[in-house]
Amino acid sequence: MVILDLVEKLSATAEGDTITLPIATPDQAALAASWCERTGNTLITADETSITVRRGRPPDPIATLPAARRPGARLWLYTNFDCNLACDYCCARSSPQTARRALGVDRVKEIAKAAPAAGVTEILLTGGEPFILPDLDEIVAHCTAALPTTLLTNGMLWRGHRLQMLQAMPRDRLTLQISLDSATPGLHDSHRGKGTWAKAVTGIRTALGEGFTVRVAATLTTDDLHEETELRSFLDALGIAREHQVVRPLAHQGAADDGLELTVQTLIPEVTITADGVYWHPVGADNEEQLVTPNIFPLDAAIDLVREKFRYHRSKTDSAARTFPCA
Repeated sequence: MVILDLVEKLSATAEGDTITLPIATPDQAALAASWCERTGNTLITADETSITVRRGRPPDPIATLPAARRPGARLWLYTNFDCNLACDYCCARSSPQTARRALGVDRVKEIAKAAPAAGVTEILLTGGEPFILPDLDEIVAHCTAALPTTLLTNGMLWRGHRLQMLQAMPRDRLTLQISLDSATPGLHDSHRGKGTWAKAVTGIRTALGEGFTVRVAATLTTDDLHEETELRSFLDALGIAREHQVVRPLAHQGAADDGLELTVQTLIPEVTITADGVYWHPVGADNEEQLVTPNIFPLDAAIDLVREKFRYHRSKTDSAARTFPCA
């Protein structure tokens, strides 16, 4: 009877729409699942009392995304996890006391070499604070030789040999992304440490003065729209183009006590590699629930696994997945 009901109801239903029918036994749910598989329809949910079925198959969720946001287009590499700061909402729990967990030049070289053939169009280097690493120049060289690269930094360590390292980096294939959370020191320093706002602004000016393309990223910990307006005006005055101003909400990950809940079920993945393996998204690189596989290589297989898991999670829900702009 359940199959007859499905045929009758779905025949009067538009492609992509759903119906819910009552069932009497678990066997009827299994029967409906088998029928859907054979007929090209989709069983959305089934419990002890009802089933929900979509007419037809859902479109490939990856194909519906802009090319630049498809899983694997942007590849994040956590070069290390230690940092000169201890921001109180850091998604990676980075601090001066955090273990380095360096990805290492050799692995980065292998990743960068394999990335273009795996469909990667941009590499993003993050931490921790990458400029702590003595071999960051080699890491950047391998990445920029393969693809356009963005390097995330707090911009506070550019003195002596680290300034020389910065000055030797290529301008044409490298974007520097520096963190700045507010137009004045108060809010920024309350989360990142006293005096850090002034150092970050100095870093932005140094990077611009050296001829780099500079992107500035802010984490807003308040709903006060005035803060964002003031910040954007300040960045305008510094010479940061609007398309290079990234303003994002706080994510409830890592050291953060609150913020947006971001899970593999709700978040469009951006493939992220650490020394520990391949993760769903850079905001979850300290979250075991977002570890996809400990196997970085072959790189194309690791990226394909993330894509397949994304398709699986999208097949289990009708709710929209969201992007979270780390860069």
